[in-house]
Amino acid sequence: MNANEIVINKFYTCFQNKDFKGMQDCYSDSAHFSDPVFLNLNAKQVRSMWEMFCVNGKDLKVEFKNISANEKTGSAEWMASYTFSVTGKKVINRIKANFIIEQGKIVKHIDHFNFYDWCKQALGISGVLLGWTPFVKNKIRKVAMKNLEDFMKRGPLSPGYALPKFWGEKKRSLT
Repeated sequence: MNANEIVINKFYTCFQNKDFKGMQDCYSDSAHFSDPVFLNLNAKQVRSMWEMFCVNGKDLKVEFKNISANEKTGSAEWMASYTFSVTGKKVINRIKANFIIEQGKIVKHIDHFNFYDWCKQALGISGVLLGWTPFVKNKIRKVAMKNLEDFMKRGPLSPGYALPKFWGEKKRSLT
């Protein structure tokens, strides 16, 4: 493995172990992240996003493969299996990641996945019927950013915290 493949391998190994501090350490202080849900996050936001996923993803399982990198760019394929907390539905999300790495740190990270496939799993029949619409995509993005902002203000969710309403669902308690 070359140096950048080692960075990517460390990132996903830490993710498998829910070691968000190890993941956060892989990013540059000027890093940017995007995926179909979280658009254009800065370094502070992306570090908090991974922390939020690790802390709140009680049944989160991560697998990764096909890591490759050269002196500037890298890629990997990974899969996240978890229960979407808002609906209680099981999700298996297959993701292709692309990286730009400078001086041993990730400066740009873009994850690609099929949003409609994710929506169908996470939202059930609502996702099947409406997951392809811009309205649903924008609603999910807005709720996800609100959850991230709340997490960053308060830190890990405390027992008894109720997730915000989403897509007409009743609030689900974490306890």
